[in-house]
Amino acid sequence: MSDPLNHSYYAATAHAWRPGAFDSEDCSCDVAVIGGGFTGLSAALACAERGFSVILIEREHVGFGASGRNGGQLIPGLRWTAAELETEFGGERADALFDLCWRDNRVKARIEKHGIDCDLKAGHLEAAWTPKDFGAMRRDADYLASRFGYPTDVVGRTDMGEHIASPLYHGGIYDPQGGHFHPLNYAIGLAQAAEAAGVRIRENERAHRITDTPAGPGVMTDRAHVGARYVIDATDSWIGEVEPDLGRYTVPIMNYNIATAPLANADGLLPTDAAVADSRFVLNYFRLSADKRLIFGGGERYSQTPPRDITAFVRPFMAEVFPEIADATIDYGWGGAVAVTMNRLPHIGRRGNVFFAHGFSGHGALVTTTAGELIAEALAGTAERFDILASLPSKPFPGGRWLRRPLATLGLLYYALKDRLG
Repeated sequence: MSDPLNHSYYAATAHAWRPGAFDSEDCSCDVAVIGGGFTGLSAALACAERGFSVILIEREHVGFGASGRNGGQLIPGLRWTAAELETEFGGERADALFDLCWRDNRVKARIEKHGIDCDLKAGHLEAAWTPKDFGAMRRDADYLASRFGYPTDVVGRTDMGEHIASPLYHGGIYDPQGGHFHPLNYAIGLAQAAEAAGVRIRENERAHRITDTPAGPGVMTDRAHVGARYVIDATDSWIGEVEPDLGRYTVPIMNYNIATAPLANADGLLPTDAAVADSRFVLNYFRLSADKRLIFGGGERYSQTPPRDITAFVRPFMAEVFPEIADATIDYGWGGAVAVTMNRLPHIGRRGNVFFAHGFSGHGALVTTTAGELIAEALAGTAERFDILASLPSKPFPGGRWLRRPLATLGLLYYALKDRLG
């Protein structure tokens, strides 16, 4: 379908790719995957590598949703700090989560293994909006170093100019293990690798529901019934359309991005070419593209109706950070939904032979690939690492079908107001 939110830099610079032809009469497989984003593609690829026959069903095209239009920021970890995880879950589970979500970079491994051309760059900077935020960052950096031996660089306010030409921030934490990339080209690279491994990718085919038959689960689409031994639901923001009960665990938040024309002073704005995200609840996040555009995300809307002019909506946030390019030409403006859980931790699990993963809460560019590969591990019979992520707590949003979104919106607006009031 036509998507007014997808006038993106990524779509304009995506590698050409179309799925290969397949026998449309053959609608049976070992594993049916719903969703062609990072989670579904990585799960399909990892299942095929283990010898399973796989069909992947995508309503639009590979990378159509958040996987192909996000900020491209690769941020190790989860939305909770490592210290918060240990306080909540204890040392043993914290160690296991740290190994999976900080140390084990499955994205980099896939890029290297398959030679995926997606403009991968190293380095991520978390920028402190307030002195209080910087104090919390320093404590977190000390904890990461002493508890896990994980190195980050604490950047004082006077040294922030080494990374970013903006006076707004009170310091930051630079993580060389983080980075940024072209997310749509990464999705296409995963799709190419999956297809080479034997995955049959069916684009422009909508999955309506997961079925339960004596022979096993399956997927009813608008073209056929796909029979399978296992089903993986990786539809994220659209999971409620396939499994309404799982839709209660997330609400969609609309995020918007712009990309400038190539900038002559790009290297002066971000001298180390790191991706940057600040510490506000409604955060700004930005980075340089391979051709020296500034890709900037700012502001959120809790209505699914996009602003009439995305460029006009995001530009003031960019101008606040970089006044010298306030009037820069903007070539692209786009947006999309981010599925957010109540506690901002992903909701991952299984019900019989049906696996699911969603609700990455704007922090999924790295952990989605991990989740997909751990689902494949569990499906093949080794569930220990999958169970680590599946054990993360989750609760449905209150309010039922009609009040869930309004109540969630009130909570989100409260925290956004706290941002503005300092």
